[in-house]
Amino acid sequence: MSSATELALLGGRPAVTLSAPSWPISGELEASWMDAVVRSCQWSWNGPHEQAFCREYAGFIGTKHCAAMANGTVTLQCALQACGVVPGDEVLVPGLTWVATAQAAMDIGANVVFVDVDPETLCLDPQAVKAAITPKTKAMIPVHLYGCMCDMDALMALAREHKLKVVEDVAHQQGSRWRNQGAGGIGDVGSYSFQQSKVLTCGEGGAITTNDDQVYETAYCLKQVGWKPDGRTPGNRYGHNYRITEMQCVLLRAGLRRLPEQTRRREESAARLLAGLAKLGGALRVAKPDPRVTRQAYYALTMHFDPAKAGGLTREQYLQALSREGFAAGKPYWPVYASPLLNLYDTTSPIPFRDPAVVQDYRTVGTKLPVTERACNVTGVCMGHPALLGDDAYLDELLLAARKVQEQLPKVKAHFDEQARLAAK
Repeated sequence: MSSATELALLGGRPAVTLSAPSWPISGELEASWMDAVVRSCQWSWNGPHEQAFCREYAGFIGTKHCAAMANGTVTLQCALQACGVVPGDEVLVPGLTWVATAQAAMDIGANVVFVDVDPETLCLDPQAVKAAITPKTKAMIPVHLYGCMCDMDALMALAREHKLKVVEDVAHQQGSRWRNQGAGGIGDVGSYSFQQSKVLTCGEGGAITTNDDQVYETAYCLKQVGWKPDGRTPGNRYGHNYRITEMQCVLLRAGLRRLPEQTRRREESAARLLAGLAKLGGALRVAKPDPRVTRQAYYALTMHFDPAKAGGLTREQYLQALSREGFAAGKPYWPVYASPLLNLYDTTSPIPFRDPAVVQDYRTVGTKLPVTERACNVTGVCMGHPALLGDDAYLDELLLAARKVQEQLPKVKAHFDEQARLAAK
């Protein structure tokens, strides 16, 4: 067997020789703007770039208002509070999301109720939401996760029926559209993160969008030390300093100009990988697109691993073999309730200081969320969005890597079996 066809795991040449663009991407526009901002000495407090970005981003999402903030955790806090969530209210959160989605609700005194996810999209499951609603439920947080959107038709219908507030967590989906309506402009308020890994980034930062004047004013007061949006009138609120800076808004304005074309390219790449992996018919496939999603942004490509087609390999073994070929994919987040980054029963958590009779038992909640557990521990796979900006030749090499591993499963299995035998000695 030649070095080109021999598995890289066994010493052969990796299938992937090309690379995707590095992230984040920057250009001359933000460099020139940044120089002018530095020289202006107006670095914060609702400067001209912040005002311009908020106008531009609201237009991009399709909402009346946008307020930029320090990060995507405080945006969730402000969004929930602006929607009227108070201590003791229940907020429905998917079991599979980044820990901040739950932390934001807990930190304002709400009780988080974890809900299972849809097996295909890994997003909030409407049927699970319906079963979880109680008289104490005030809001839900649909998280548009990785490369899929939530079923916003079903979730909004439930929200209307039960008079629930909907705070969309759009940290992964800047630019997605559901029935041509922007993600973050469908519920009562949208929350965004602009952390360095996101598809629109300024290193750290966040924003909320809404069509509700009162929600906007309240959220603005919360982030701008109590001032109303006019900058002259106290809002009679308990405000915080959650401000963003002019330098960050320079990066966001320039990045927003590139985002539509980047989103188009990622969609094309996702379609190419979906078709190629489907044709291969192996253990790895891309999540099925929902036709109601009229534009899909990708923080990551949502994929599924099928153990029945993996020749006895675990997901971790399969991904390791792919990685050695240059096909980099990973596991999804931990379940929030089991994350080592979020010890819910540590003294630094609010949970030990709340009445256990009214707080979900987070130690055992996993037994009630089988889809979340299986996706996190067995089947879920994701590929970061920079790979989707690669050219067609790079994507074809990724597919070649997948074919190489899939067609030589017995050799991959024998390799890991031998490793296990040696480790057991």
